[in-house]
Amino acid sequence: MAVNRATIVDEQFTRTIAAMPAAPRREDLDAPARFGAHCSGRQALAAFESMVQSRHLDLAARELKARDQGYYTIGSSGHECNAAVAAALRPTDPAFLHYRSGAFFAQRASQVPGQTALLDVLLGIVAAKDEPIAGGRHKVFGSLALQIPPQTSTIASHLPKAVGAAFAIPRAKHLGLSLPVPRDSIVVCSFGDASSNHASASSAFNAAALADYQRLPCPILFVCEDNGIGISTRTPGGWIEARFRPNPGLKYFQADGLDLVDSLDVATQAVEYCRSTRRPVFLHLRLVRLLGHAGSDVEQLYRSPEEIEAAEARDPVLAAARFLVREGWLAPAEVLELYEETRARCLALCDEVATRAKLTSAEEVMAPLAPYEPLAVAAQAQRLPPDAEARKTFHGRLPEEEKPRHMALLINRALGDALLTFPELILFGEDVARKGGVYHVTADLAKKAGVGHVFNTPLDETSILGVAQGAGHMGMLPMPEIQYLAYLHNAVDQLRGEAGSLRFFSQGQFQNPMVVRIAGLAYQKGFGGHFHNDNGIAAIREIPGVILACPAHGRDAVGMLRTCLGAARAHGAVCVFLEPIALYMTKDLYEDKDGRWSFNYPAPGWSLPLSEVETWTPWVEDPEWAGDAPPAPVDGGDLTILSYANGLWMSLRVARRLAAEGLRCRVVDLRWLKPLPAEALLREVAATGRCLVVDECREHSGVADELLSLVARRLPGTAVGRVVARDTYIPLGGAANLVLVQEPEIEAAARALAAAPRTSSPALPSPAGA
Repeated sequence: MAVNRATIVDEQFTRTIAAMPAAPRREDLDAPARFGAHCSGRQALAAFESMVQSRHLDLAARELKARDQGYYTIGSSGHECNAAVAAALRPTDPAFLHYRSGAFFAQRASQVPGQTALLDVLLGIVAAKDEPIAGGRHKVFGSLALQIPPQTSTIASHLPKAVGAAFAIPRAKHLGLSLPVPRDSIVVCSFGDASSNHASASSAFNAAALADYQRLPCPILFVCEDNGIGISTRTPGGWIEARFRPNPGLKYFQADGLDLVDSLDVATQAVEYCRSTRRPVFLHLRLVRLLGHAGSDVEQLYRSPEEIEAAEARDPVLAAARFLVREGWLAPAEVLELYEETRARCLALCDEVATRAKLTSAEEVMAPLAPYEPLAVAAQAQRLPPDAEARKTFHGRLPEEEKPRHMALLINRALGDALLTFPELILFGEDVARKGGVYHVTADLAKKAGVGHVFNTPLDETSILGVAQGAGHMGMLPMPEIQYLAYLHNAVDQLRGEAGSLRFFSQGQFQNPMVVRIAGLAYQKGFGGHFHNDNGIAAIREIPGVILACPAHGRDAVGMLRTCLGAARAHGAVCVFLEPIALYMTKDLYEDKDGRWSFNYPAPGWSLPLSEVETWTPWVEDPEWAGDAPPAPVDGGDLTILSYANGLWMSLRVARRLAAEGLRCRVVDLRWLKPLPAEALLREVAATGRCLVVDECREHSGVADELLSLVARRLPGTAVGRVVARDTYIPLGGAANLVLVQEPEIEAAARALAAAPRTSSPALPSPAGA
């Protein structure tokens, strides 16, 4: 029969305490907990109670698993002295916690009236839908009342956003913005010794230290809970101290995480230093891990019985109880009474939570993922900047009073308006400030808005997106720039695993709104190679709930950018705004000097809704171009071309040439690549009964397959075709054109499709079941 280590640890506690003699009673609870200690007996007793609660939560999780009623057994046993960290902090200090934080959670809950920590955690373990933070979607430590955003089995990926929050608190204070926490708050972030090796952790440590080196306040408390092992991989003895004690920019503190009083004293010193200096701190807690990595972990496969028993002999809950008895703060009987009462409470709660309702439909599961109320978004998107400030910023001549311009300049003007409209907006990234970005899209914005609002960052996309998340947590409206699409892949988990999942795992109680601007796609002339001409967007489109916008020209760019800002502000949406580099400076469409890709700047108060497409009918004689919206489309046509960005520009040119031969191509700009504007584009396909998708992205990383699948399901019998880029990296120079979509390919595909029979019934069916 397998040895139950949880039972052994549990029985060891009760047997050892029962055998202890009582010491003379101490009554002065505010006296030092022991000679030379800074913490009081009262503080030690409170932390001990939280430690006991954490231990019994671990035991209860295994009981629920044994009953086949629980789904999570990663516990906090051995880490219970993190209650001391919570005790040293204020309950309003934002806490980004890893999954062994049961005692921290219990301790913080004890500091805020009306909390039910034991119930909340057990509801999470059984995936009950009335669990207050994630609603049955995951077992997490999280609470809005406790300023604990939920983290989900994170392996250091939460560190960058914790640094971002620490950076944002003093930045918001400097800018005169309101905060959801007191202005002297600090941020705490906990993680294990194994996680400290992760690239995301390195980004966070570097960003915090670099901020400190530049004398920028960054009040973050890194708490490394060092138990010496990551699942089964050992951390070399002494490595954490050797790595972090000499680290410039991180003030190092070390505590014995098996000694409650030492943990309380050192944690208090670390917190006071961080709060008073506003500088980063690294608190190293030396701990043990008990009961394996999780309930399913068979420790005996990689640890000897002697090693397991030695760890169990160092049990911090037992050590704290023995200390409290020896010092006279508690009698053995009182310890055991607390221990057994807590057990009974947890077991009673196990019976209760097992009866609670679970999520029962896909709609319930997905409800918090991506709410979208068009009127609420439009209200934010169409806000007006103060007229007097706008005229001052734009030197007396508003952007809407200028002549038609190319996309790069119109985006620049839209960003300038946005900085005036949203005082909480911050714009940042590599080279965005004084240089104005590689393509000068952010030129002069730092001068106009100030370096508090527009600033450069280190060359680290993980930290850039971490700052965005943390600033969003603190009520700001972040607009990070990723310099090139290919660079996003260095850090995409910050969007996928962190920013994109926050609403889902907090039921919208926590939000990290952002609009991530990314220069991308291909077709740059005379400049290129893969990293500057990436044409793969699958890594963005697969993120649940994200909005992906991709404008083809400047007028749309302004309207779509405003909608992204509106969605971020109204719903905390995570938006990616993909800017086609090759179209930044494009002014002409059909002929040189025709100016048909230059547009007037649309005045504030106008935006482009998420569900709209733009339709062009190039066989109709164009009126004289004035830089406003394209001519209104007419009905009919021989085929519909669905495209976006560079593909749209090329498709329009092809359509104009074919129109001279009598072939009428209805060209549709998708604009929104996630979610796709399905109903609008299907209407355009139904108008002709033929559909050609022109997708400039490589074959397995674009939208073509989803579009054709949608048309096949909703408009069966429609003649379809596609033109896509080759599934390869993009080479340098003219060779790039060998693998990218070109106009002759589009023209050939359009001719072939036009010769195919059109659908027999182009009527648009109901979306039910689509």
